[in-house]
Amino acid sequence: MATLYTHQGENVRKTWLLMTIFLVVVVTAGWIFSQMFDNPVILYVAVLFSLVMNFSSYWYSDKIALGISGAAKADKIKYRDLLNIVENLSITAGLPMPKVYVIKDPSPNAFATGRNKEKATIAVTTGLLDLLEKNELEGVVAHELSHIGNNDILLSTVVVVLVGFVALLSDFFLRFSLYGKKDSDSNDRTQVVMIIAGVAFAILAPIAVSLIQLAISRKREFLADASGALLTRYPEGLANALKKISQSNIPMKKANRATAHLFISDPYNKKVKQSDDLEERKIGFFAKMFMTHPPVKERIRALLGEGV
Repeated sequence: MATLYTHQGENVRKTWLLMTIFLVVVVTAGWIFSQMFDNPVILYVAVLFSLVMNFSSYWYSDKIALGISGAAKADKIKYRDLLNIVENLSITAGLPMPKVYVIKDPSPNAFATGRNKEKATIAVTTGLLDLLEKNELEGVVAHELSHIGNNDILLSTVVVVLVGFVALLSDFFLRFSLYGKKDSDSNDRTQVVMIIAGVAFAILAPIAVSLIQLAISRKREFLADASGALLTRYPEGLANALKKISQSNIPMKKANRATAHLFISDPYNKKVKQSDDLEERKIGFFAKMFMTHPPVKERIRALLGEGV
């Protein structure tokens, strides 16, 4: 059975592996382009940008994620009940109390971010606070604390920056291939090759990174649900919370593809209600590949021990 600390080391290793792969891919692409254009500046730029983005993704990705979401630090008086819930569950989990932020948004949702347990943050929307009962809110907070305890937050928050940068990088290569120099027939042929390579990179790179992003997210949501239920010893609280959240048809105002996988529920999926078994059966394997979160009905059944 999963526990709050089962996957700490695994997620740290995955994070460093992801950052290493990102560095190698960007530098390799920069070297190939520099050779074909006979311009070493391209390689230097690729190395510099890959190092800067890896550094930024590790040290500042949590601030970037909070900024993108429009989160503000929770007022100690106005959100006293929320802060008490977070503090009590943190003590139970044996974790330092994370910073607590609130997003002024009527859509019910929440996420955790930060590079480690000591620098962790939990952010919840005002819509979530208005919608849930206390035991349901405790279930959501326990779920997010599980992400913190397992170091999911490091892996998923780093992905925020790297996914966004890959999109910019692919656009750069595509533009460079379209507007590079054309001094001779040989360069004309090179230009054609570069255009094809640029288009392929622009299309395939974001898709590949997104699939990694989504696969990481789906697996970790099931684990955090299980660990959160162990923490509160009341799986019905989180199950009821997930049901209420999924039934909301209010999309988030500041939803962003780069941060969608952080949230407990897909901020883009609010208008799709899985109200019956027939609709649920329509979600096939291929469709699930492009979902940031597992189907809510599967998560609820797993929490309640009904099988998936």
